[in-house]
Amino acid sequence: MPEQLSTSTCDSPLLQAFVENRLILVKIAARITGCRSRAEDVVQDAYFRLQSAPQITSSIKAQLSYLFQIVRNLAIDHYRKQALEQKYSGSEEEGLNVVIQGASPEASHINFTTLETIADALTELPSRTRYAFEMYRLHGVPQKDIAKELGVSPTLVNFMIRDALVHCRKVSRQEPRALRR
Repeated sequence: MPEQLSTSTCDSPLLQAFVENRLILVKIAARITGCRSRAEDVVQDAYFRLQSAPQITSSIKAQLSYLFQIVRNLAIDHYRKQALEQKYSGSEEEGLNVVIQGASPEASHINFTTLETIADALTELPSRTRYAFEMYRLHGVPQKDIAKELGVSPTLVNFMIRDALVHCRKVSRQEPRALRR
């Protein structure tokens, strides 16, 4: 169904060109942002900017070029902002695992039980693997330094850390000790 827009409120030829070419502008923005609803937001931002822009009375071709460039620039800005937000934000699951101060006694108990389970799982590992895992994950020692200290290759240290992590994940997915009774 074609979109019907009222153009009677357009004060300038530039805004008139914007309204007449809005669907094309949305398509241009959607190619950059990857999402039609975000593209609609970009085009709306462009419209608000154009309302405060000075009057441009050049040819229709120049006006369209100007409109396309504004929408393109805003879409790129929007895409960069979105990429930056995704870089520094975590997934919803990560947010669910954040410890809240003053959490309920039940949540505190579950967290404590999980930590005990992981501590027990670490004791099941060979001492060298446990040491590499603890030094890297808990103390932040670089793998190459751990490798020098243990007299092994950094690749082996990487495998030991991975094996310890896999073991801890496997154990933590099992039913906690307190609930096995």
